[in-house]
Amino acid sequence: MRAQRGLSRLILLVGVACAAPAVAAAQQRSRQARAEDDEFGPNVRAYLGYLRDEQEVVDDRVSRREVDRHYYVHNSNRIYALRQMALRLARESKNDYLPELEAVSLPEFEQLFDAPWPEPAALQAGEVLEYKLKYLGAVVARGERFYLFARLDPYEQAELRKKAGEGKPQPDSRAATPRPTATQTPQPAATQQPAQHPAAAQHPATTDARVRPRRASAP
Repeated sequence: MRAQRGLSRLILLVGVACAAPAVAAAQQRSRQARAEDDEFGPNVRAYLGYLRDEQEVVDDRVSRREVDRHYYVHNSNRIYALRQMALRLARESKNDYLPELEAVSLPEFEQLFDAPWPEPAALQAGEVLEYKLKYLGAVVARGERFYLFARLDPYEQAELRKKAGEGKPQPDSRAATPRPTATQTPQPAATQQPAQHPAAAQHPATTDARVRPRRASAP
């Protein structure tokens, strides 16, 4: 009888020890939510809440052994990178608005771009690629580097193409701003090709206060 009581007590202690980290994590999320309620507007809070929900989904899937460790770590890192960029944009702009964010690792560039995709080392913050994505910067999450982009909405894309005089897809699929070329010898008037218009500067972000969350998914 005494041995049974000792075993029951041991099981209870193990259960409490296992539950403690989950309770601590829940309390931390609650504190973060309260702080965000004070700092940000409803749209930014909604996006940050969406990211918390995504992390809970990933946590639940790994606890049920539905995914392997690599999937769990990779997607947790992606969610962390999205959160860091969202916080930075919201604090810098001081507006209750976030663009549609994309976070990809180097092997995942093919999900956003046609080959040959951009060289990450050559990307510059604010650069617009293929009239559809603006590069925001890189975030390192637990040793894994993610490249963050803001997806331009159709109105912004159309405005960029209009300003650039672009009536057909770019021959260079990498960037919206073509690099300067060497001066060519003028052709006869009958055969001279019309000069290519220079690409327009990046269109300012829309003020439509909507959040379009993206589900963090495995590559």
